[in-house]
Amino acid sequence: MIELKTISKVYDNNIVALQNINLNIQEGELVVLKGVSGSGKSTILSLIAGLLKPTSGDVLVDNKHISKLPDHFCSDYRRDTVGFIFQKYNLIPTLSVQENILLPLVPLNPDEKELHVKLENVMNMFQIEHKKDVIVKNLSGGEQQRTAIARANVNNPKIILADEPTANLDEKLSKEFIKILQSLKKLKKTIIVATHDPLFFDLDFVDKMIELHNGKVVCC
Repeated sequence: MIELKTISKVYDNNIVALQNINLNIQEGELVVLKGVSGSGKSTILSLIAGLLKPTSGDVLVDNKHISKLPDHFCSDYRRDTVGFIFQKYNLIPTLSVQENILLPLVPLNPDEKELHVKLENVMNMFQIEHKKDVIVKNLSGGEQQRTAIARANVNNPKIILADEPTANLDEKLSKEFIKILQSLKKLKKTIIVATHDPLFFDLDFVDKMIELHNGKVVCC
C-alpha cells in the first residue's frame, strides 16, 4: 500500500534528514518508527502525507506517485486518505470539541445530516460525546487527545499518521491511547506511529518496528 523507494531528503541548509530509505507498508499494518529526536521519523510521516517532497526517490500510496503530485492534488489526497494525530494536538483552543472535530469536513461542504452522522460516530467511538460543547482550552490533556483522534478519523481515512502522540501524556493516558490504536487497527486502518516512547516497543499487535538513526534504517 505504502512504498518508499530509495528516499533521501536534504533540507535547504544541507541537513541530511533521510538517506536511501526503502520501506514497504501493507494495508492494515501498524508500523512503529522508533528513534531519538532528529532521526528522521517525522520526515517520513511528512513524505507519506505529501507535506514534503523527497530530494530523490519516490513515495507511492496505492500505486500513486504521491511525491510527484502537484500541491493542490496533495491537499485532496490528505483530505481524503490521511488522518493526523499530533504531539501537541493542534486543536483550536477557542473552539468547541465538535467544532474542532468537524474542521476537516469544511472543504467538502457536506449537508447537515451527513455532518451530524459523522460527528456522532467519531465522538461515540472515542468517548468524547459528553464534552462536545466544551471549549477545547478547558479540557484535560487526555480529553484533548481524544478530540484530536476523533478529528483525525472524522473523514474515515485509510491511513493514520501519529507523530509522538504520547509525548504530552502520562503513563495511564498513554496506555489508553494505545488501546485506541488497537481498536483502529481492528478497523483495518493502516497506522504509522513515530515515537521514542518505550511503551510501544513490546506491543504484540505491532506488525513492524523500524528503527532509525541519523536518517538511516538501522533495524527492522
